[in-house]
Amino acid sequence: MKALGYTDREIRQPLIGIANSANELIPGHMHLDTIVNAVKAGVSMAGGTPMEFSTIGVCDGIAMNHKGMHYSLASRELIADSIEVTATAHPFDAIVMVPNCDKIVPGMLMAAARLNIPTIFISGGPMLAGRHPKDRSKKIDLVSIFEAVGAVQNGKMTEQELGAIEDAACPTCGSCAGMFTANSMNCLTEAIGMALPGNGTIPAPMSSRIRLAKAAGIQVMKLLKKGITPDKIMTRDAFMNSLAVDMALGCSTNTVLHLKAIAAEAGVEIPLSLINEVSKKTPHLCSLSPGGADHIEDLDAAGGIQAVMKVLADNKMIDTGLITATGQTIEANLDDVRVKYPEVIRPVEDPYHKEGGLAVLFGNLAPEGCVVKQSAVLPEMMTHQGPARVFESEEEATAAIMGRDINPGDVIVIRYEGPAGGPGMREMLTPTSAIAGMGLDDKCALITDGRFSGGTKGASIGHVSPEAIQGGIIAVIRENDRIRIDIPNKTIELMVSEDEIKDRFTQWEKPEPKIKTGYMSRYARMVTSAGNGAIFKNT
Repeated sequence: MKALGYTDREIRQPLIGIANSANELIPGHMHLDTIVNAVKAGVSMAGGTPMEFSTIGVCDGIAMNHKGMHYSLASRELIADSIEVTATAHPFDAIVMVPNCDKIVPGMLMAAARLNIPTIFISGGPMLAGRHPKDRSKKIDLVSIFEAVGAVQNGKMTEQELGAIEDAACPTCGSCAGMFTANSMNCLTEAIGMALPGNGTIPAPMSSRIRLAKAAGIQVMKLLKKGITPDKIMTRDAFMNSLAVDMALGCSTNTVLHLKAIAAEAGVEIPLSLINEVSKKTPHLCSLSPGGADHIEDLDAAGGIQAVMKVLADNKMIDTGLITATGQTIEANLDDVRVKYPEVIRPVEDPYHKEGGLAVLFGNLAPEGCVVKQSAVLPEMMTHQGPARVFESEEEATAAIMGRDINPGDVIVIRYEGPAGGPGMREMLTPTSAIAGMGLDDKCALITDGRFSGGTKGASIGHVSPEAIQGGIIAVIRENDRIRIDIPNKTIELMVSEDEIKDRFTQWEKPEPKIKTGYMSRYARMVTSAGNGAIFKNT
């Protein structure tokens, strides 16, 4: 440590690890060195010695549509493992996690649960929304670009207009501006109690985020002094709170995967059926992109996650007696909080939807469950029955959609895209955005054992478990089989007799792995189903 330039005083002080996922690959991470410098200043002001180390990160938006998307979800486990290794080989007294995007946030939360030393999170914050080049009163974001591609394909927009939207949609650093997976997870990190108020919503370019980072550096020293560790914060009741906030916000379906995985590390059991129970009694209060017109900056202006929690607390929908990273209870945190703009955070009496944003469907097609962002489904698609259009990969389905080979009423089935079969459970923003861009999102459903981007809207049902490669019924669906979807009643059925399904399995052959070498080959052998959070097997 002397070789690193540390003085005796610095060595005697508490050693505070700072896990920095900064890189020049991801818009949400390109500014994290600024955040980390602020954290270091806070730690030093409070009498600690900050020690920074790095983690990897993958941007789903950039990894999409090529081999790289196989590796995105799988990076979560690498991030958790690498932090565990670093913080155990170089023991810290406490740690500050600095993530910002989809897999980095849950990976760091998993590591925090494993290490169980005083921990606080400070994210890079959300991107500001762009402004439409033809109408500055209209906000746009990443999903606007994907949907514009579908509009060009459908002849509704020129390539020049697409280029103008591309230039305007993502105007700043930060995680993409809607309630997509990155912002969903950052908001839930605040809701579960592992971050200071404002962490989920203060926009990335704002100086108030730098001040929050300094406060986080100071606060981790207080957590160390008080002995407040993750196991005291991430309790079962805290996960229940985070699920309630998830439902009120209308978060990404990926939060189901990640909360299951984080809970497993924390020794907490969250059965998928519990999500429906929470959803049934927690109304959807915020209509954020991709399901609505508001963005994270609007939620922040309305009071942020704390204001959402205040509404829930006033209606006895969360437990306010739990300790948080502030060192105080939720009740104390909410003492002076109010909703500033009720049109952004609606009251319980006037929600956007009476039920929460997510639903888990069960049936013969998904006996272990599948997930839909019901807050982003058009009313006419809440129940649907139609013929299956079966595709063995995302690429096949996208080609059919773009080639106008999908008919109104079809149920698009994309299989062999699960955690093991993908491998890596690729995100599918392209086919869902193409469906929306081509005006089919009120007429067609899509089901898959893969997953969707937090930017997805429409009747897009993912995480079908068991997945096809593990012998799930999705593996034997045939073209034009009837599929019945009933989101209000939480059911999904392949309308084929049990005897016929058994007969089909006698003819089914498990396909060869798509990737046979390297990390993803090992990942495919070790990973469990989406219903378990796509965590690794214990043996």
